[in-house]
Amino acid sequence: MVLDHMVKLYFLFAIAVLLSGIPVAEALAQSDRASVPTIEQPGTALPDEPVLTQLRFITDNDYPPFNYIDENGKLVGFNVELAKAICAELKVRCSIQALVWDRMITAIENDAADAIIASLAITRKNRRRVTFSRQYYQTPARFVSRKSDGFKDITPEILSGKRIGVAKNTSHEAYLKAFFKTSIIKSFDGPDAARQALVDGQVDVVFGDGVSLMFWLNGIASNKCCTYSGGAFTESKFFGEGVGIAVKKNNPQLLKVINLGLDRVQKSGQFEELFKRYFPMSFY
Repeated sequence: MVLDHMVKLYFLFAIAVLLSGIPVAEALAQSDRASVPTIEQPGTALPDEPVLTQLRFITDNDYPPFNYIDENGKLVGFNVELAKAICAELKVRCSIQALVWDRMITAIENDAADAIIASLAITRKNRRRVTFSRQYYQTPARFVSRKSDGFKDITPEILSGKRIGVAKNTSHEAYLKAFFKTSIIKSFDGPDAARQALVDGQVDVVFGDGVSLMFWLNGIASNKCCTYSGGAFTESKFFGEGVGIAVKKNNPQLLKVINLGLDRVQKSGQFEELFKRYFPMSFY
């Protein structure tokens, strides 16, 4: 019965073609071509990618300058502007909302949002629940010393016998104990106490989060006493694999599109421009 039906359909098709004056073979070829998807122009989605109309980003609102509420009650910051730039490059509508930090991963798991752009660290623990885009920045560890002391280079040998201030129970403290064993490691209750110890001359250098130290160096509390010494320390075992945009697990197509947006923002020069706008100096 099925075969008879197919024969009848082909017979009707052939009659219609003959009446049109087009050879049957050519008509069949045209019919086949019409069913093959065509590749869009560069810059648009390929056939095997989702056609997005919008991206729903969520972020935190209490981590300046990455994401915070300004004096006008507006959600702003480096991550917020990066999300907007990604949407613009992908030519999709952009939704960016602030959410309580502890609820963000649950939000994308429940499809209440598409992606988290809130300086979420790429860690083994977070990877159990989300998938990350490529790294778009990493927070290095840095040494800071008083300008008068002139520690241009930093090595375990140079700091042998020197007093290093650090916040206790941190990855920075663990790193010092592993690699700066001949230094005098002085641990403090928090980074602010360690930095004040440097100002007061209780330690020779301080070691900590490069971004926080950058803002301290450019703020009032430091009284312009100090400067970065040596280079950036980025060992992933201690300081993580950097920061990425998080999406729901098992969504490789969305991840591919977000990585495409990140690449375009970087290649266009917008990423560098945003970085210079929000950070008074490089923390690398």
